[in-house]
Amino acid sequence: MTDIANGHDMEDGYRRGVRLVIHTKIYKSPFGEILLAEKEHGLIGLWIEGQKYYLSSIKEEMQETKESTVLNQAADWLDRYFAGEQPENSELPLAPGGSEFRKEIWQFLCEIPYGEVTTYGEISKAYAKRHGREHMSAQAIGGAIAHNPISIIIPCHRVIGTNGDLTGYAGGIDRKVWLLKHENYNGFADTVANVMCNRKKHDFSEN
Repeated sequence: MTDIANGHDMEDGYRRGVRLVIHTKIYKSPFGEILLAEKEHGLIGLWIEGQKYYLSSIKEEMQETKESTVLNQAADWLDRYFAGEQPENSELPLAPGGSEFRKEIWQFLCEIPYGEVTTYGEISKAYAKRHGREHMSAQAIGGAIAHNPISIIIPCHRVIGTNGDLTGYAGGIDRKVWLLKHENYNGFADTVANVMCNRKKHDFSEN
């Protein structure tokens, strides 16, 4: 099981009076540039070019480097992933910054197997059960998933709507479709049919 570290949530970006620097690396993916970010030997970010909430959790100075072991490991992970392998997210020192609630939801995401999907509702039920509640707001779950700062590796693309809709992916629906197709998700054809149907409905309503 992947263990998401506590992260490094320091609002002023300092520790013991020393200014912290975020080390970054650009990775060229099949669908655009990806920015990888590392702080204090933990992977804190993977943002797809143009995605929603891009760099939203970063307050510190950023500096591009080729010398970071963590970033090079993440780049190698992505190389293998895009080559069709199934690397485990537990191979990397994941340290996304966020509230304890969000980190727990991201932990749920890490447990979704390659090539499979779950729904916002199912994660909501699992969270409620773990905390002894009758229910949990799927909207709150969706908000936490949308703010996942380590896309692909923490696989928020594997969460879909209850009716099969591909909703809420910060990287864009087209990229979510690409990733699910790449992973040979069994329900891919039905999922894409739902997407196209909803797009037609949306386009029709605007005319």
